[in-house]
Amino acid sequence: MCGIIGYVGPRECKDLLLFGLERLEYRGYDSAGIALLEDDGLVYTRAVGNLQNLKRAAGDGGSRATTGLGHTRWATHGGVTEANAHPLAGDDPAEIAIVLNGIVENYRELRDRLREAGHVFASETDAETVTHLIEEHYAGDLVEATRAAFGELEGHFAFVVIHRDHPGLLVGARHQCPLVVGAGRGETFLASNASAFLKESREVYFPDDGDIVAITVEGVRFLRHDDGGEVERELVELDWDDECAEKAGFETFMLKEIFEQPEAVAETIGDRVRHGRLVLDGIGVDDAVLRDLRRIVILSAGTSYHAAVAGRYAIEEWARVPVEHDIASEWIYRNPVLDAATLVVGISQSGETRDTIEAMKLAREMGAHTVAITNMMGSQITREVDSVLYTRAGLEVSVAASKTFTAQLSLLFLVALKLAQVRETLPQEELRFILDEVYQLPHKLQTFLDGNHPIDEIAQRHFEKPFFLYLGRNIGLPVALEGALKLKEISYIPTEAYSAGEMKHGPIALLDENTPVVVVATDHKRVYDKIVSNIQEVRARGAHVIAIATDGNEDIQHHADDVIYIPRSPAFLQAVLAVVPLQLLAYRIARLRGLNVDQPRNLAKTVTVE
Repeated sequence: MCGIIGYVGPRECKDLLLFGLERLEYRGYDSAGIALLEDDGLVYTRAVGNLQNLKRAAGDGGSRATTGLGHTRWATHGGVTEANAHPLAGDDPAEIAIVLNGIVENYRELRDRLREAGHVFASETDAETVTHLIEEHYAGDLVEATRAAFGELEGHFAFVVIHRDHPGLLVGARHQCPLVVGAGRGETFLASNASAFLKESREVYFPDDGDIVAITVEGVRFLRHDDGGEVERELVELDWDDECAEKAGFETFMLKEIFEQPEAVAETIGDRVRHGRLVLDGIGVDDAVLRDLRRIVILSAGTSYHAAVAGRYAIEEWARVPVEHDIASEWIYRNPVLDAATLVVGISQSGETRDTIEAMKLAREMGAHTVAITNMMGSQITREVDSVLYTRAGLEVSVAASKTFTAQLSLLFLVALKLAQVRETLPQEELRFILDEVYQLPHKLQTFLDGNHPIDEIAQRHFEKPFFLYLGRNIGLPVALEGALKLKEISYIPTEAYSAGEMKHGPIALLDENTPVVVVATDHKRVYDKIVSNIQEVRARGAHVIAIATDGNEDIQHHADDVIYIPRSPAFLQAVLAVVPLQLLAYRIARLRGLNVDQPRNLAKTVTVE
């Protein structure tokens, strides 16, 4: 989720780059840097922390460079250090550098090969591999070297390269990560988002996946990565103001973050899954210890607790280990029972959730191995546990979680599959199949978000209703819990979420013809028929059923009043997809009620008190 800005033109560019990074800081603030093409080659300024640190390091004036790159980092590979900050140089720092957003999945193999060829690496990042790879291919033509390097890369990424021997030229490329070209008068920009240069130009090109982009003061060329042939891209004029620019054209940060979920999940999966192979080094536990685990405890709060519930289903099913999930603020006062054969996982989006931090400290003191799942490098929880697994969702501005939840789910599923792999509880063929399906989740999320669904119409019919009930079974239960929480958080409508089998033990008394009941009815052969029976019980009381179902399930239309379909996937992975329509439904209802979805009343993004 890093931010990229590049400029070629007649103006001194340092201040333009720094201003562009201000507009991109929402994409990452672990570290930042710029590279300016001066008379003697590339000159770098990098700093750890927020952008103010980079500005102080850069100082005022002192550069006549008119070609340069800037980057603001959300760390994924390697710690938050100045050495890992972009731009990243090659063997001759004065000669070549890149900035990159995304993940290079095959960087290990490429790095090993390049080291054997004599290249020396200065950072822990996957991105530096691209610099050395372009350097390896370079024979005087920067565009051709970039195209050749692109052909060897696997993953999802966008990057821009600068070279001392090519003043007035930047070359970029994109594959499943954003990159936009800004066309000014005698100057051209490349950036992750148009907000970086919108003050200077509203005329933009959007490169396609696989495009190689060469920008100069004269304009821009687009080339196909496979054969180098030139292609045309449409010039578009944006009708955005400054506030809209910060939200990338979306009306709110929450909506932007809902639509960022394909990228957030892709970043989180990253190089951890490739060609049916799983690498999860961050778990920090020897395979022998994982094989001998007798129990797993998952501790969390709020949305992260719902992710923990989903994690329990997946781990127990795939890895055959007993799992206990609990709310951290309750668990810590239970006088819990732990031993060295227990793995304790703490989930905190911010890494600063006080209840979860205290619970993890206690678990560690009691001799259990502790692992944190968090979105924030350097946060407090990372200092209180034995090892850390990072989601890579990027900054989430809206108080109500969206992309951080689906990133947590994806990472928990990888933990479950890692345990299954080590404990040999899944056949290899099935393990590879599920891993391939995990890898496809970002594409399926994008397919859903790009599709047409009756969410607006459903919201319009029900936004004034006084009460909602959410139901699910098995993996559908945590989805229902999270969907209900979203509606409560941002629309202030009283909402309950229950296991569908528990409905007849009390909540059914709340139902009448004014009650919308949202049912997660995705395909799970063990519980689908039971869910249909529960739906029939709901409709017998006159309530209106809104079902979340899997593509191709026509049967559900005979039982529900409205159906929202999600792409087909294995049963547990459906949780990542099924929560998205519930996020959008809550969002639309809240907007129809005229509410501020980004800052709902009485709530804070990070809860740092007990």
